[in-house]
Amino acid sequence: MSAPSVPLLENMERFLQAAVFEAGLSEKTLEAYASDLHRYCERMMGQEIVRAEDILFEDVLDHLGMLQAEGLSARSLARHLSAIRRFHQFLAAESLCPFDVTAICDTPQMMRRLPRCLSAAEVEALLNAPLADTEEGIRDQALLEIFYSCGLRISEVIALPVKAVDLEESAVRVSGKGGKARLIPLGRDAMEKIRRWLPVRTLWALRDTALFIGKSGRRLGRTTAWTLIKKYATAAGIQQNVTPHMLRHSFATHLLDNGADLRAVQEMLGHADIGTTQIYTHVSTERLTQAHKKFHPRA
Repeated sequence: MSAPSVPLLENMERFLQAAVFEAGLSEKTLEAYASDLHRYCERMMGQEIVRAEDILFEDVLDHLGMLQAEGLSARSLARHLSAIRRFHQFLAAESLCPFDVTAICDTPQMMRRLPRCLSAAEVEALLNAPLADTEEGIRDQALLEIFYSCGLRISEVIALPVKAVDLEESAVRVSGKGGKARLIPLGRDAMEKIRRWLPVRTLWALRDTALFIGKSGRRLGRTTAWTLIKKYATAAGIQQNVTPHMLRHSFATHLLDNGADLRAVQEMLGHADIGTTQIYTHVSTERLTQAHKKFHPRA
């Protein structure tokens, strides 16, 4: 039995076939574009995005930010961005997607807005931004805590069922990519926020088993979760472009900064390959180097 087709991959192949006949693109450039777009599409599918119309502008920024964290040079990042922009322009021009997600910002602005790791103070400000005396604020405090305290992907957070949270064991069971389950500890703050949220949740219309729902009773959508994070980042006065994946990025980096074992971080993130987790080691080492240069008297 053949694997089901994925619209995003099909459209990528259409673009690459069309690009062969585009004037001015060398064979080397085409090979680079193919490699870059395969990487891009794989990351989108890792977020359970299989159609181009479901990609948000922030998803593009997240992808470029992760490439930057992996140590790609500015020149390589610019090439990746060029491939992504041409891909989305093609999809819109061929009516394969109703819009070009990259059209809302020019290249220099996109590169300046690449997400980076949040500082501990920024995380604290973000987590405290929702109003604790409103029903939505109580939910949103729990939502932000789960994002940061557990390092979950946005697809995992919005799909998380109530039964996955075990308050007695102080843990949450997550079904990640490929249906692979993993158990992630819940800290005191996350436990407290969830305990406050669960009674409020029962007051709303219950039409879904998801932990995080709206007042309609339906689970929060991906775009809604994005919007909430943006809203509270602005309220917290954070100048960076904050995305859900940036909270996951910060989760891993802060753990490693404070001496966590790389294998343990790999397990919590749900990475099949430890090499994927090691990009956070690069970020942590870079931050340590900067701190050394800034504060050591003989640096």
